[in-house]
Amino acid sequence: MTGEHASLKPDGIVSFHRMQDGTREDYALLDRSERVYAQALPDHILDAMLKLDHTLQGYRVSRLGHSLQAATRALRDGADEELIVAALIHDIGDELAPYNHSEVAAGIIRPYVRAEVTWIVEQHGLFQAYYYAHHSGGNRDAREKFREHPWYQACKDFCANWDQCSFDPGYAAEPLCTFEPLVRKIFTRPAHDPRYVL
Repeated sequence: MTGEHASLKPDGIVSFHRMQDGTREDYALLDRSERVYAQALPDHILDAMLKLDHTLQGYRVSRLGHSLQAATRALRDGADEELIVAALIHDIGDELAPYNHSEVAAGIIRPYVRAEVTWIVEQHGLFQAYYYAHHSGGNRDAREKFREHPWYQACKDFCANWDQCSFDPGYAAEPLCTFEPLVRKIFTRPAHDPRYVL
C-alpha cells in the first residue's frame, strides 16, 4: 500500500499522511524545499515590516514608522549591523503576538546573530516597561531582576536611545529600502552558524 500510495503522489509532494510513515526521500525533499523557502526569508521579513504600517492605532506614528526611527537612530549612532537590524525588527511580532512580541522577534533573529543581540530583542519589552508601567499600576523596575546580567546595560541603552524615543512624527527616519541590504545580509546567513551565533 505504501509503495502504491507513493507512486500516486505528485512530484514535489511527500508520500505520507503521518510523519512516522515518511521515507528518506520524503525528508530529503522537505529539506530541499525548506532551504529554498529560507532563501526568501529576507523578502518575508520586509513584507512583514510593511504590514506594520497598518497596525495598532493610537500612537502618533505607525509601528513601521517607529521601527524605522529606531533603526535609523541605531544607524546614526554607529551601531553594528546586527543591532541595526535588531532595532528594525524588534516589534515585528506585534501583529500576531501583542503580549509577547519581544519573544517572537527574538525567535526570528536568534539563528542569525550573536546571543547578546537576541537577548536584547527578547528582553526589550520588559526593559521598555520602565517608561510606562507605573502609569497603569505595573512595576516599572521589573527589569532590575537582570541588573547583574552582562547585557543589562546594552538592553537599557537600546530602549533609552532607540526604542522609547522613536514615536516622533517629526523625526526624519530613513526609508525601509535603506535597511534592505542589511536585512538581506543578516537573514541569508547560514542559520546557527557559529561564526555569527556565539
